[in-house]
Amino acid sequence: MTSTARTADFSDHTGHAGRSNRRGFALASMLAVAGALMLSGCTTPDTPSSMMRVERAQGSNENIASLSAVIAANPSDPEGYNVRGSAYGRAGEFRRALADFNKAVELNPRFYQAYANRALVERNMGDQSAAQSDYNMALQLNPRYDVAFIGRGNLYRQAGQLDQAFADFNKAIELDTTDPRAYHNRGLIYQARKQHAQAIEDFSTAISLSPSAPEPYNGRGISYVATNDDDNAFADFNTAINLNGKIAESWANQALVYERRGDKAKAAKSYGHALSLDPKYEPARAGLARVKAGA
Repeated sequence: MTSTARTADFSDHTGHAGRSNRRGFALASMLAVAGALMLSGCTTPDTPSSMMRVERAQGSNENIASLSAVIAANPSDPEGYNVRGSAYGRAGEFRRALADFNKAVELNPRFYQAYANRALVERNMGDQSAAQSDYNMALQLNPRYDVAFIGRGNLYRQAGQLDQAFADFNKAIELDTTDPRAYHNRGLIYQARKQHAQAIEDFSTAISLSPSAPEPYNGRGISYVATNDDDNAFADFNTAINLNGKIAESWANQALVYERRGDKAKAAKSYGHALSLDPKYEPARAGLARVKAGA
């Protein structure tokens, strides 16, 4: 069983939580006056089922209306379009998000955060070529923009271009990013290369940066299983379940440890629960078949 990469958040690159806070402070003040919520950056690594997590407060109709009011008062300010585009992205309204990012870069062709935001929308709309082009443009404008290295690295990784992805995640980490996705996704590559000690270290760093995200616990747990450290693996999978009990992978991973311990009844129960959350999750289906056959 392998851990699935989960970089699902739509990141607002005007106010990223790492070293990418470069712009958006004037707009944030206007948003505060308008009663809108500040937009936060990514804190968790990609979900397999959906590449964006909707942050309801930030993608709500009320917040978008407040952002639209800001834009109406300042129609030539690219910041407003960039932030509203991020809100549309969080709400899954990708075409509207794309239109806002298009407007932002039309008003300011050197707005590298908007290019990276547009790349994420293009990625979610299935246009990987356009996404890579926009990440490249963001990095051409700002070669130290960690968010763009992480985003482009995910494009490479999902295309199976692991060497290029690894180089991009390394670059983001060399830039002292505090975005946990860089470490989590580099950990997935170490894991794929069976370099589990390095993978565990990267997953642990991702956990330290985002302790409430279940994904790096699942990732680290898989590497613990690979090194026959079932106790630490079990603890990590249980933590992932406690943080979010609706992820099929976490339950299937827990079941795997029960199976390795010979507790087929508990393994079957956890595999079954994983399938109830995601009937198409093949590791759970295969695991349940194994423990039933051996019962």
